[in-house]
Amino acid sequence: MLVNLIGVFIDGLSYGAMLFVIAIGLSITLGLMGFVNLAHGAFAMFGGYFMVTLVGRYDWPFLPAIIAVTLAVALLSVLIERVVYAPFYRASQLDQSLLTFGVMLMAGGIAHYFWGPSQQAVRIPEVLTGRWALGDLSISKYRAMLLAIGVALLVLLKVGLDSTRFGAMIRASVDNQRVAGGLGVPVRRVFMIAFAVGCGLAALGGALGAEVLGLDPAFAARYLVLCLLVVVVGGAGSINGTFFAAMLLGVADVASKYYVPQFGAFMIYVIMVLVLLYRPKGLYSLFARKG
Repeated sequence: MLVNLIGVFIDGLSYGAMLFVIAIGLSITLGLMGFVNLAHGAFAMFGGYFMVTLVGRYDWPFLPAIIAVTLAVALLSVLIERVVYAPFYRASQLDQSLLTFGVMLMAGGIAHYFWGPSQQAVRIPEVLTGRWALGDLSISKYRAMLLAIGVALLVLLKVGLDSTRFGAMIRASVDNQRVAGGLGVPVRRVFMIAFAVGCGLAALGGALGAEVLGLDPAFAARYLVLCLLVVVVGGAGSINGTFFAAMLLGVADVASKYYVPQFGAFMIYVIMVLVLLYRPKGLYSLFARKG
């Protein structure tokens, strides 16, 4: 019983790590930039599809393919941000939602056209297949890697935002764009880079998670809801809050589906309601400063 409980807990943490990698970009664009990007899941979806293409069709090694996919989607997002999103930065949230929802639907159509309606799988390198046996406990190597990447990314983002010049420019731009611009901060460029980083991370999450989450043209819409839940529970713009929300929801989702499958994903919505009842700003309010 205890072994099963620990196994479910570890699987939930690895699932939460995937949600964090995908959702942190949405937290950045919504919390730091104040832009409602409902097409965020599309960048994760294309990260998965590009990964399938490079590894499956062109036999790229796994690690170089991951790096190439992340950079390619980040660069593509710069074009989309400049041409499509930037004119709507000062628009109402309703207009932003309608625009990005339309972009998400278009992305699903593009994925259906080029890759078809069926699910795609990423070929995992042999070194990451199989499981580690720790007594009676069995841990998936791939899921352990996902958890390690999630924790490493949390540390990198915290250091980048709190201890670098670019992080200071982001915080200044968020606090007051006009004053930051007057002090010489290139606000538009800062937002463009922050958006690209967020979309690149979404692509990284999609590429890593395609094997576990499943990849089809509905991926963007399906995981948009989960990403929004993570951001709402964690608090938009909070790195710490987003991480702990992703872990909490990941464990709750896996545990509820394992122990009470008849409830499905019901538990994560219960958690969202409870958190917002007692912490209207999400887990962000547990931290003294934005994380």
